[in-house]
Amino acid sequence: MKTLCFAAGCLAIATPALAETPVLDVLTYDSFVSEWGPGPAIEKAFEAECGCDLRFTPAGDGAALLARLQLEGARTEADVVLGLDTNLTAAARKTGLFAPHGQTPDLSLPVPFTDADFLPYDWGWFAFVHGKSLTAPGDFKALAASDLKIVIQDPRSSTPGLGLLMWVKAAYGDQAAQIWADLADNIVTVTPGWSEAYGMFLEGEADMVLSYTTSPAYHLIAEQDDSKAAAVFAEGNYLQVEVMGKLAASDQPELADRFLAFMLSDAAQSVLPVTNWMYPAHVPAEGLPKGFETLAQPAKSLLLSADEAEALRGPALDEWRAALAR
Repeated sequence: MKTLCFAAGCLAIATPALAETPVLDVLTYDSFVSEWGPGPAIEKAFEAECGCDLRFTPAGDGAALLARLQLEGARTEADVVLGLDTNLTAAARKTGLFAPHGQTPDLSLPVPFTDADFLPYDWGWFAFVHGKSLTAPGDFKALAASDLKIVIQDPRSSTPGLGLLMWVKAAYGDQAAQIWADLADNIVTVTPGWSEAYGMFLEGEADMVLSYTTSPAYHLIAEQDDSKAAAVFAEGNYLQVEVMGKLAASDQPELADRFLAFMLSDAAQSVLPVTNWMYPAHVPAEGLPKGFETLAQPAKSLLLSADEAEALRGPALDEWRAALAR
């Protein structure tokens, strides 16, 4: 509205409002938006092509995203959630907050992947990372029988922590409770998230830390440090597939769709290996960064379906708590 004033008085004239820049809110985990994570580069690249304001909201570690969504429900201001994994998608779907993505991307995962509501953007094998001077155990039983000290993450707040529960359950089934009982005295502490655990390992407070087979790539590429390795276990290493989804109540549905598609483009996928230190869900045309060819390659991949993981999460958590409470 514009007001014109003359000697005889003032006249209000309707005028077009200036177009506002659309805002896309993405709820994700802390490390994604850190200065060394992929968030800053993703934000700059997407904003350059969307003419929008991309806003990341960090919410702790990956599993904390689901808890926040369950708490906020339809009141959430997020348009997109990025950072759940397949151990949480069944529970996330039950909230009724997500809309189908309607996309059929070309994926490069080691296992088939189909989900109407969630799209993968990266993946990796969980592994215990250690210094190369250490002779690493070859399975969970050997780890439990050793004097090695490990740091793990809390499965209630961390997707790696939950992934470890699913790993033990997928590998040992009904024997999982005994594995946890045997591992209890190896565990130095349980941290809320990955960053705290990995920091303790780097500070020498543990011999091994729950992380990924790709973690040594960070030290090799970013620090020119070839002293770290990841243990491959005979039972197989459990896969983490990180996913993103669009909220049904988003007031920017087309922009959310564009962001999901962008995250699977070469522009975004080429950023993830050297910032999130995971394998891209779609290998970009330029291939993987130099150094990734040196990483450990598990011969066996373990992955429970989303529904299996949801059904086993409660019992596995009870087994873990009981073992660590002794």
